[in-house]
Amino acid sequence: MLSDIWTVFWRDWVVLKHRMTAFILSRMVAPLLYLVAFGWGLGRSIQTANAASYIDFLVPGILALNSMNISFNSVTPVHAERVYHKSIEEYIIAPIRPYAYVIGKVLAAVLRGLISSAIIIALSYAFGAHFTITPLFLLVLILNCAIFAEIGFAAAMFLSTYEQMGQVNTYILLPMSFLCGTFFSTKALPDALRIFIECLPLTHTSYLLRGIGSGADVSLWSVGILLIYLVVVFAIGGQAFIKLKN
Repeated sequence: MLSDIWTVFWRDWVVLKHRMTAFILSRMVAPLLYLVAFGWGLGRSIQTANAASYIDFLVPGILALNSMNISFNSVTPVHAERVYHKSIEEYIIAPIRPYAYVIGKVLAAVLRGLISSAIIIALSYAFGAHFTITPLFLLVLILNCAIFAEIGFAAAMFLSTYEQMGQVNTYILLPMSFLCGTFFSTKALPDALRIFIECLPLTHTSYLLRGIGSGADVSLWSVGILLIYLVVVFAIGGQAFIKLKN
């Protein structure tokens, strides 16, 4: 099982390694814009509830949404491999366990998400942000990357066209990027919308990263929500690939 996972992961790592410079440079653009526009620009006129600077509130949200987008989009090429290039058939006929393929792809996406997050952390410190990086902080970040990589894999297994994959970004990821506690507290939302938003994984990632980074108590409820998403979405994607393999 482990050798199967490593085989899938290593293939993606080799591709990333040869594109590492371009990957790092491209991952710096959006965080820089967020930090300049919201941290230096709008953030100077915003006061948070605990009197901390807005950039300290903002950075965990940027980490959450960025790791979501990078992890999801890192797995979406599986869709092209399945629908257009048919190269996924190499894995279908290979003696690789189905769940090993899913785990290998998810781990490769997690790696991309963590590299991108490391870039944001370095930039945020340069911009004067103050937050603490702990093992639990990193674990939550890994959980978020894994969940959205699994969502990307499940979407790649079920959707039939590029347009449909784009709609996932437009109708699911984009609203989550702005509403799930990334740029402002969900307490500002109407109750009905807030309840719905607080059922989504990105909201709990934002809460946890912000709380852990500031030294607040960890919400076991939020941790539990993320673990449920991790298990359920993994099962959905794995079953879809098993059905394809059979």
